[in-house]
Amino acid sequence: MPTTKRILCPERLRRIPKAFSWVDHRLVREGHISRCSHEALALYLFLVTVADAEGLSYYSDPAVERLLDMNESTLASARRILCRVGLVAYSNPLYQVLSLDDPAAGLLARSPRKRGGTGTEAISIGDALVQIMGGAQ
Repeated sequence: MPTTKRILCPERLRRIPKAFSWVDHRLVREGHISRCSHEALALYLFLVTVADAEGLSYYSDPAVERLLDMNESTLASARRILCRVGLVAYSNPLYQVLSLDDPAAGLLARSPRKRGGTGTEAISIGDALVQIMGGAQ
């Protein structure tokens, strides 16, 4: 049965930035690669290479394992790392390479500072929508 492609995370749809050189240099500059294992980075490079313009690919686990010379548990671990650090979304059998522009990080960074807080406290959905829509708080 053919796989129906669908965007898994529309708010993080990948766009090619002006400074794009096949692999976005922000992976290094913003420290994304330091949060990943070598196996996770190999999987990420593979996904960046095979993904379509929307960042989507649907290679099967056995195919990825064969192409990257990984066993099942190594692939599962690499995929968990990429999802945890926000580089990839996964819903079997679809992968989506995510934009490095994280809208949630921007919302946390702009949340109001509470007395004694860190400035990264959770904000309400209403406040988040106001911020997304560009309105005043």
